[in-house]
Amino acid sequence: MEPLSLVVGALIAAGGYAVGRFSSRRQIRNIQQVQRHADREHTLERGRSEPKPLCGCGHHYVFHDRETKKCQTQVVIPGRWTGSQNSTYRQCMCQGYRGPLPLEEYYATDYLNESES
Repeated sequence: MEPLSLVVGALIAAGGYAVGRFSSRRQIRNIQQVQRHADREHTLERGRSEPKPLCGCGHHYVFHDRETKKCQTQVVIPGRWTGSQNSTYRQCMCQGYRGPLPLEEYYATDYLNESES
C-alpha cells in the first residue's frame, strides 16, 4: 500500500473516534444538566413547604399531651417480633415532644374596616 492511503485511513479513523468521543460527552453533559435542574426544582419545592411538626418518635404534634408532652398514641408490635401469631399494641414510649413547635395563632383586629364603624 502506498503511504498516502495509510495516512488518509488514519485521519478518517481519528476523526471518527473524535466525533464519537465528543458527541457522547455532549449527551452526558446534557443529561447531567437536566438532572441538576430537576434537583434544584425539588429542593426549592421542598423548601417552600412548611415543616411538619413530627416528633423523634415519628408521631405528629397533635398526638402529644399539652401538659405533660408525652405521646398518647399506640404503637403496633408485629407478632413475628414476639413469636405470636397476632400483632399487639402498646403505649408509645416517647417521654416528650422533641420537634419543631408550630407558631401560635393570634387574632388581630382589622384596622382597614375601623373607619366604617
